[in-house]
Amino acid sequence: MTSDDRSALQFRRMTETPIPQLVLSLAAPTILSMLITSIYNLADTFFVGQISTSASGAVGVVSSLMAIIQALGFMLGHGAGTIISRSLGSRDTTAATRFASTSFFTALVFGVVLAVAGLGTLPHFMMLLGSTETILPHACAYARYILLAAPIMMSSLVMNNILRYEGKASFAMIGLVTGGVLNIVLDPLFIFVFRWGMTGAALATVLGQILSAVFAFVYLFRMKTVRPEKSSFAPEGRLIGRILTLGISSFLSQISIVFSMAAVLNMCRKYGAMDRIFGQEEYAQIPTAVIGIVLKFFQIVMAIAVGLSAGCIPLVGYNAGAGKYNRVKELLHKMLLAEALVGLLATLIFELFPKPLIHIFGASNESSYYMEFALKSMWILLCATTLSCVNKGIFIFLQALGKAGFSTLLSTLREIVFGVGLPLLLPLFFGLDGILYFMAAADILTFLAAVPFLRHTERSLKER
Repeated sequence: MTSDDRSALQFRRMTETPIPQLVLSLAAPTILSMLITSIYNLADTFFVGQISTSASGAVGVVSSLMAIIQALGFMLGHGAGTIISRSLGSRDTTAATRFASTSFFTALVFGVVLAVAGLGTLPHFMMLLGSTETILPHACAYARYILLAAPIMMSSLVMNNILRYEGKASFAMIGLVTGGVLNIVLDPLFIFVFRWGMTGAALATVLGQILSAVFAFVYLFRMKTVRPEKSSFAPEGRLIGRILTLGISSFLSQISIVFSMAAVLNMCRKYGAMDRIFGQEEYAQIPTAVIGIVLKFFQIVMAIAVGLSAGCIPLVGYNAGAGKYNRVKELLHKMLLAEALVGLLATLIFELFPKPLIHIFGASNESSYYMEFALKSMWILLCATTLSCVNKGIFIFLQALGKAGFSTLLSTLREIVFGVGLPLLLPLFFGLDGILYFMAAADILTFLAAVPFLRHTERSLKER
């Protein structure tokens, strides 16, 4: 079968196969890939939680660094991927290849810049992200190796996104699953057997990410339709500009998580010091560690929500590029329904069974103050998870449809205006508890703002 035959076959599959069948085949491996990515950090939290609460808190702080790497990787991968899927929908494989090449090699450059900047300011960087003095040594030990691997991790994210946008989500899944399994296996070996502590957790994560990158690299460079070229070691500025324009929504969505987490953890440090219990030195690290752990569960749900939406993006691109807008509208309705069901199920689990979830991270060895604050944090922080999932689906769908302005505006509103502003504002009135209220308030306000954009988009699809 020739390259043109493969391209034609893929085109017919993406534009003619029933939507539910395609969503299942594309979203399932993407969801699993996103889950494995979140499990990297979750596994480290589980194992280092056996060391101390401060070590567990360090993983929460460094998760913001991981979010920065993901933000840059997703910006390039999603931006290029949107163009790639639309180019393949219009059967322009030359443009798809050029954008794939440019995004891949640009990711390597971005990774090197981040590594140099982060290593040069490491202690200050960790404090800025919300570390306390007791958590700082653990955070630096963990972050150092993550930064060294940043170029590989970032380019791996781009390669896996290119595979997904081409409709080859199962290839991306295999590499991510293999790397995730390696991380889980190496964590206890490096941390407890070799006694490397936080350094061991970091090395396990890095080696898992490297293995995932190797798989993606091999698959991508063996593809016949889209394959990065050596000529793009000097990519065109015009191409980078288009990638960044379409990927900026994904970047803001991810990088704002860093700002929001930094605001939350810094407020934990500030208002925890004023608290009657957590102001005592022996309990000072509890708010930071607990909120970091609770947000890990939220990130698992978001991995499913993002994976579901991201798995649908190639469908949006192909069908919009082919002018089949009724299929795009059908996809929108089914995707948002699925997002709502995922969020509702997660909310029920969080509200009804918080204690078993908290015990996963060694809460039985902690003080009663730890468990009391953890239960309250789980109940309040995660009560609006359903809207969180729906909002995420709206952002990604708008981006996939090429409405980067709408998507960027809503992402900025949720993640920066509300995600940073509310954690800074609410504690002024409610103290430490005010930090717990920000997520529900942010998602309710964002959904209300998103409804007009969603209705406008749906009407535009009907008109076509």
